[in-house]
Amino acid sequence: MIKEAEGIMNEILPGLHHWQAFNTDIDHDVDCYHVALEPPALIDPLLPQEGIDWFRGDREPAHVFMTNRLHDRHCQQFIDAFGATVWCHRAGLHEFGDDGLRGTPCDHGDEPPGGVKALEVAVLCPEETALLIPLAEGVLAIGDALVRWDGEIGFVPDYLLGDDAAAIKAGIRDAFLRICEGHDFDHLLFAPGEPLIGGGKAELHRSLKEMAG
Repeated sequence: MIKEAEGIMNEILPGLHHWQAFNTDIDHDVDCYHVALEPPALIDPLLPQEGIDWFRGDREPAHVFMTNRLHDRHCQQFIDAFGATVWCHRAGLHEFGDDGLRGTPCDHGDEPPGGVKALEVAVLCPEETALLIPLAEGVLAIGDALVRWDGEIGFVPDYLLGDDAAAIKAGIRDAFLRICEGHDFDHLLFAPGEPLIGGGKAELHRSLKEMAG
C-alpha cells in the first residue's frame, strides 16, 4: 500500500522536478522525478500530493523509466492516464507476469527515448540500472544500489544487501567507479535519498574511494 506524498513538487533544475512519497511497503520515504525531456519522462514515480492532474498538458509523460523491477510503484496509473511506455531491464520483467504491469524491455547499453542511457549496475539484482539523462551537464539516476541520507552517499543497511554484504558492496563500488570513468555527469538522483545538484560526479567518486578504504 502506497500513500500519496505529503510534500510538494520541487524544481531542482530547470526541467527536473523532484518529490517524495511514503512507501508503506518499506516504511520509508522514497524519491521520484519528472524530467522535461522530449518527450517528458518519469523515473520511479509515485503519485504526488498534486495528483495525476499535475502531469497533464505539456508535462504529460510519454515514458517511465524503472531503475529496477521493484520500482513499479504507480507506473500503472501513468499507463492508464497517458498511455505511457514503462521501461525496465528485461531481466526484471518476470516480476509482473502475464496479467501484471505492461513493461517494455531494455538492456544495459541501450538508449531508450529521450536520449537516456541505461547503464549497468546489476549487483543487487540483474536488472539494477543507472540512468544517464541528457539534462544540465548530465544527470545520473541511481536506483537502490546507493542512497544519500543526511548529505552522505552510502549503502543501505547490510541486512537489505543479502547474505554476503561485503561482496555486494564491493560490486556496487566497482560498478559505479566504471560509470564515473566512462561517463560525464554533474548531478545525482537517488530512488531513496536526497538528490545532489552540482558536483555530483566528484562527490560520488570521492565517496566510492572512501568506501573502498
